[in-house]
Amino acid sequence: MSILASEAAGSGTMALGSMIIWLVVIFAFMYFFMIRPQSKEKKKKEAMVKSLEVGDTVLTTSGFYGTVIDITDDTIIVEFGSNKNCRIPMQKGAIAAVEKPETAE
Repeated sequence: MSILASEAAGSGTMALGSMIIWLVVIFAFMYFFMIRPQSKEKKKKEAMVKSLEVGDTVLTTSGFYGTVIDITDDTIIVEFGSNKNCRIPMQKGAIAAVEKPETAE
């Protein structure tokens, strides 16, 4: 009977080891396909907002294109369209994309 008991204990250890390996694989999958890309995207957006300058054309998260008129610590003033009276202050987080103006050489 002692042989059967030792085999049962050995198979329980094998099951625990395989379960730990699967947990590590699942965590690695979540890290490389969910957490890491999200943090890279966040760093890219922060760099984009830091490089924002007056005169840049921006696309807001609501889909409007405008030109940056003024920049403060956490807000920017964006001018929309050809109407010079349409200036709206907004948070820097509302910027989805930045287009730098073409420089004439």
